[in-house]
Amino acid sequence: MTLNLIKLAVGCEGLAHLRDFQANRFAGNEVPGRVGEIWHRTRIGPRRREELLDGGSLYWVIRRAVQARQQILELRQVTCDDGIERCEFILDPKIVQTRPQPRRAFQGWRYLDSTDAPPDLSTLAKGLEDIPPQMRSDLIELALI
Repeated sequence: MTLNLIKLAVGCEGLAHLRDFQANRFAGNEVPGRVGEIWHRTRIGPRRREELLDGGSLYWVIRRAVQARQQILELRQVTCDDGIERCEFILDPKIVQTRPQPRRAFQGWRYLDSTDAPPDLSTLAKGLEDIPPQMRSDLIELALI
């Protein structure tokens, strides 16, 4: 069974901010010479690796709601300059918008079963991705979409 992770996008102002940040990282502007990958580094790696790598995604909580996901392509153990081992999540560059799902703040990451994950906006109806985020949130709150 596929398993997902959920993580806060700390300091992220919105989906456009996440896209810009990751585009900068993908272009190698953050770490010179490291081009063509999107990664997210954590101190502790997940124990349920095989379930995550079986099509799992990292769901991003942005401004107190799950708003997007990226498929996890690989998990790497890396040793950083400070000598501490960490885990890098190598992510698909494509950011998929999800139906906003409210979430309280938490530290680190959490496992997220596929049955509890919010659906992709593209599976709900065509054109929802084009609606401004605030208007989309209001429509969802009113149960109109």
